Amino acid sequence: MQEGKTTVAYQGEETIFALSTGLGRAAIAVMRVSGAGSEALLKRLIGKLPGARRAALRRVWQDAATQENLLDEALVLWFPGPHSYTGEDGFELHLHAGPAVIKAVAGALVEGGARPAEAGEFTRRAFMNGRMDLVEAEGISDLVEAETESQRKLALAQTDGALSRLYQNWADRLKRVLAHQEALIDFPDEDLPPEVEQGLLDEIHSLIAAMQTHIQEGDRGERIRRGVVFAITGPPNAGKSSLLNWLADRDAAIVSPMAGTTRDAIEISGILAGVRVTFVDTAGLRETEDAIEAEGVKRALFHVKQADCVLQMFAAGDEPQEVFPASVLIGNKRDLGAVPHAVQGHPVMAVSLETGQGLDQLKALLEQKVEALTASSASGAPLLTRARHKAGVKEACACLEAALQQEWPEMRGEELRLAMRALGRLTGHVGVEDLLDAVFGQFCIGK
Repeated sequence: MQEGKTTVAYQGEETIFALSTGLGRAAIAVMRVSGAGSEALLKRLIGKLPGARRAALRRVWQDAATQENLLDEALVLWFPGPHSYTGEDGFELHLHAGPAVIKAVAGALVEGGARPAEAGEFTRRAFMNGRMDLVEAEGISDLVEAETESQRKLALAQTDGALSRLYQNWADRLKRVLAHQEALIDFPDEDLPPEVEQGLLDEIHSLIAAMQTHIQEGDRGERIRRGVVFAITGPPNAGKSSLLNWLADRDAAIVSPMAGTTRDAIEISGILAGVRVTFVDTAGLRETEDAIEAEGVKRALFHVKQADCVLQMFAAGDEPQEVFPASVLIGNKRDLGAVPHAVQGHPVMAVSLETGQGLDQLKALLEQKVEALTASSASGAPLLTRARHKAGVKEACACLEAALQQEWPEMRGEELRLAMRALGRLTGHVGVEDLLDAVFGQFCIGK
């Protein structure tokens, strides 16, 4: 959250509440409340308000005025707007986490005029009040979902505004370019030095280069956020399911000497080199008259195309005729026969899933692959994390490229304005009403 974004532009007419901690056995449950009626509602529950942003131990009643029905004794925090998460008046009740306590307090909140919050509604109100922009809000969602250290760091940088600052820097530079462009339009007869227009064109080229680099490096951020996907492929009985079971450290897939055992994709997820990874075991690739197996082969090829890396397996003595792009070649059953060092110029990792030979080296190789696929930006710039970001930057870049092709200054100016609009939609500063439901619908209740 950035300092200075404190003006209350939106105070929800409805007061909302949600349990911000998970259900189940726990010591503490945090009930979060926000909206215009928060002050009156908190007074109804506890009587006199505590100091702003100061924790106080209070009794929570159905009605504090009459001290009717004691519900719990809780730690209470009062957050008057605009200095709150949402920018509105709000409060938190740190309750004992018994289901009966939570149910009773929720009932008292409803009786006092509040309603249960929708998914992401607290953060949506924070966005509406300028407490954060859309990119930062998405970072909050990613931080809540983070399972790995790499996901945590990426989400925290986004929440802290690193990506927003990059986009704002581009917008500021573009604004200056547009100002110079408008000067060329408004004062065509003035003797403006030629370096003014050349400087304008140079800056557009510089922005295009920066955006193209950002797009090219964007897959890395998306992989960290969603995880690196490995597709395991190869002919029947190459050892694909055995590899999956070894990676999972359990019997996740059926292993049988009968060809065609795996018909549909089987997925397992885990952590490798500090990054979330998914391994997809697919049907053996071969010509078949069996309609079900043929569908499995079709799906296998789909997963191969979608994967970040393909683990292409073959058994000793059965080298592949075709090597898929982005493949790691794994020659299995080295205990039963010779495995070549390379196939069609591609190095081969020789292993035996039966004896364990080569598996430590294979794990090290997979870790190297994960690190390479998720490495930090060479420029040190923050990585984009969503397809929405990539699409927005591509749109802005396309507009700038179109601006360079325009002979008429007015048309160039229009393309520059469209590029600014595309950047503005990224952070939510312009025209994003149609995006809000999709963005905040991904959040959990209570955030």
